[in-house]
Amino acid sequence: MDEQLAATIGERVRLRCLASRLPKTVIAGLAGITPDYLYQIERGLKLPTVTVLKQLAEVLNVSADELLSSSSKREAPTRPRPAGDALYRALTSPLASDVAAVDVRTLRRNVLDAWKTWQTSAMRYSQLAPELPALVVDTEQALRSGANGSAADRREVQCCAADLYALLRSVAKRLGRVDVSLLAADRAIRAGENADDPLRLAMAQWNLAQVLLADGEAEGAEDVAMQAAEALSLWTEDDLDAVALRGALLLVGSIAAARRGDVWRARERVQTVEPLAKRTGERNTLWTVFGPTNVAMHAVSVEVEAGAAADGLRLAERIDHDRSPSIERRVAFLLDQAKGQVQRRDHGSALVMLSATEREAPEDLKHRPAAHKLLETLVQRARRSVATEAARLATRVGAPL
Repeated sequence: MDEQLAATIGERVRLRCLASRLPKTVIAGLAGITPDYLYQIERGLKLPTVTVLKQLAEVLNVSADELLSSSSKREAPTRPRPAGDALYRALTSPLASDVAAVDVRTLRRNVLDAWKTWQTSAMRYSQLAPELPALVVDTEQALRSGANGSAADRREVQCCAADLYALLRSVAKRLGRVDVSLLAADRAIRAGENADDPLRLAMAQWNLAQVLLADGEAEGAEDVAMQAAEALSLWTEDDLDAVALRGALLLVGSIAAARRGDVWRARERVQTVEPLAKRTGERNTLWTVFGPTNVAMHAVSVEVEAGAAADGLRLAERIDHDRSPSIERRVAFLLDQAKGQVQRRDHGSALVMLSATEREAPEDLKHRPAAHKLLETLVQRARRSVATEAARLATRVGAPL
């Protein structure tokens, strides 16, 4: 029981340390413990005393109960999110001791099926929400019992974990649960390290950078993405998957630079990536969706982030977004165009883009915070006819206003 409690507390301490963005040495020093002791707490190797737990809670600006409780304190108070809560509980609740063994091949197939649903189904939220918590439990159980299998099975379980937690990162982000998204990204990194798989580790770092971007940490996202891209540079001579992952990381770095206000660096990175995309063609390595279409979409995103809506929308006209294999990316592209139209105060055209999003993936308008913000802007600022249609659209898809 103490081992399970130590693992659970360690996971929450690790999550809060990541969210704080403070160096581990600083956190340990302020809490009056050594960095090694903090490392052992995070890994569940030591159960902290009550005094140490209180000191850590104070440094991390949370209550000690929050490090002990399984409920999320970052939940938006205005609207319950049962899907996000279920994912959080699955990630943080101790495992039952009598759970049956998990077949590795079945686990791999289930993770691949979940990813296929996420990238191709217009109803992916409602289809995946009931399935993901149980898949998390199966994966954690497989990791726990992995020591009894062969080396190949142990590595495959770690790869499955990295892939699943990358998916959870994306789902949780779209549900507005950055805390769950950050925890999932951290676990993906750990699994990639344990699998000794440089490509999965790079994919996990790509996911962490995406979480930091969503949480307003553009500088941290840029650091993670660019360091991971540099680490892959030695692998990108002949391995097109490595080339694609490096390109995907550089694209995240371009968006991070744009959000920091360094638009020229952002544009330069997009231009740097274009030759890589020509080498790889349209590619979906570990679900990072890299290729000429995605590079062109990011060029639009950079211009919209920079406030150069006219330039971004002009670039968007040349892009056939149906060529992207991911509905996730296609929806993001439509929302970027809607955002650009709002910047130009062309609210009617923004409504057209949001209506196109509804046809592509209605559940995204319900779940994506960016879509909520756009709909709310139209309802509040557009002329009466457009505002009325925007309100009807929000009601139809169940988006909060």
